[in-house]
Amino acid sequence: MNATCNPTRTPWNKGKLVGQKRPLRLQEIWQSRFMLDSQNRNRDLAMFNLAIDSKLRACDLMRLRVADITQAGNVQSRARVIQMKTGRPVQFEISEQTRRSVERWIDHKALVPRDYLFPSRILRSGHLSRRQHSRIARRWMSEIGLDPALYGTQSMRRSKASIIYSNTKNIRAAQLLPGHSSLESTVRYLGIDEDDALTLRNRSRSE
Repeated sequence: MNATCNPTRTPWNKGKLVGQKRPLRLQEIWQSRFMLDSQNRNRDLAMFNLAIDSKLRACDLMRLRVADITQAGNVQSRARVIQMKTGRPVQFEISEQTRRSVERWIDHKALVPRDYLFPSRILRSGHLSRRQHSRIARRWMSEIGLDPALYGTQSMRRSKASIIYSNTKNIRAAQLLPGHSSLESTVRYLGIDEDDALTLRNRSRSE
């Protein structure tokens, strides 16, 4: 199990200098989508789109079952899951584009509500592991010309909040999107200066 999703286990990178993965820019998101769609990689496109929309950690994304995001055979516009790391619920919007790609994958694989959304090809009844997902994500990054050492599964989790913060400088919105309970977590998550973040938050409160 991934240590970042299990608060009782010592993280593998504790005490090591391991930088955060960079978020994807909007152009890189569209480039990835076009590549995966044009190559008819249904699973990968559904996984990529849902990772961007949900902002879930890799372990939570891989644990999704069809029933978690569908009702009466249709992917819903909003879903709510319990995070493994915090035990807290998080809610996220699912765009129309993502719904179409996920529905295409579900139909292609003939998945039923109890099935994992991204089943493993190795474990018969299990889901893709975090390591498998990480390898897949690094391949996506490499295929659009990015350095896979600088990008990964965390890049997709951080992308939407990073884009919104870049466009609006609304630190509160960026804090709510990934379900952070503290500003400090958001500051580290976005890689911004803490003093700037505090100034922006205080300014937004006074407006």
